[in-house]
Amino acid sequence: MRHDFLSRRDFLATAGAASLVAGTRRGGFARSTAGPVAIASSNGLNTVARAVEEINSGADALDAVIAGVNLVEEDPNDTTVGYGGLPNAEGTVELDSAVMHGPTGRAGAVASLQGIMYPSKVARLVLERTDHVLLVGMGAQRFAQMHGFAIENLLTDRARAIWVRWRENLSNRDDYLPPHGPDERDLGEAMRRNEDHWGTIHCSAIDLNGNISSVTTTSGLAFKIPGRVGDSPIIGAGLYCDNEVGAAGSTGRGEANLENCCSFLIVERMRMGDSPEAACLYACERIADHTRLARLQNSAGEPAFNVSFYAVNKAGEVGGARIRGTGRMAVADAQGARHIEMACLYE
Repeated sequence: MRHDFLSRRDFLATAGAASLVAGTRRGGFARSTAGPVAIASSNGLNTVARAVEEINSGADALDAVIAGVNLVEEDPNDTTVGYGGLPNAEGTVELDSAVMHGPTGRAGAVASLQGIMYPSKVARLVLERTDHVLLVGMGAQRFAQMHGFAIENLLTDRARAIWVRWRENLSNRDDYLPPHGPDERDLGEAMRRNEDHWGTIHCSAIDLNGNISSVTTTSGLAFKIPGRVGDSPIIGAGLYCDNEVGAAGSTGRGEANLENCCSFLIVERMRMGDSPEAACLYACERIADHTRLARLQNSAGEPAFNVSFYAVNKAGEVGGARIRGTGRMAVADAQGARHIEMACLYE
């Protein structure tokens, strides 16, 4: 069931940052009363705790969020980020990451990076040590090597076993699509398989000086076509940060986010007065309105996939929303680290 969103838009146009109107499932909404704030996707509870710990020790928000996501990048049990991430269709782990630094407005990113456990650290080096924003493939790897990063085998035995099982049962469960028209639905199992293997971590934080920074890092869609790049390393899609407004990031179907630049949209909606939650719901609505291919819709004409958004504004208010179903996001502030519920566009 899709919730009415037009009334929300009309209300917010006149009421600014007032609380949400009834009619949409309401998720968590918290306000920081003191100290730093960090937000992350649901797999980032330890991440936000580490980020706040770093900030309380005097770290800049960018250093803090990168230290936080490093915990997931180096975790072999998380098959969606960094070391242990599920590989592409040929069995190679390809990593994407982006960072954005609020005080300077600068960004750095890497995509299709192989053999480097901490892509978020390389993305920061792109920001700090180049005149570029995005490095990809072998160029990104050579840049990392130039700065002392060792090339490592990131494919763990666990991830390899999952990949081998996928190859042994491939059939039509891949991302190569036959010729098809916009009304065709029966294109195999790719969409259901993709739903099982999305995974990313986003983290944004406000430090003790009130500065905001963000990072998103991922191993991308499992078993993807080699060279596929999702939304995570794309500024304005996988994340966006404005030091005077707030920050936003995403997880889920990257293609949908790429086509709508939702993190930038969320920050701009917060600039206009939306709460973080309302801004995230607005982005969900934008994707739903722009999902017009039958193969991407369910029988009700709704998106047959999920995208989740996470946001924090300059005042320390946090909120998130996803296209469908219940979900949680991680938050840490003076009250400690915890999960809060997110809003959703469809039940």
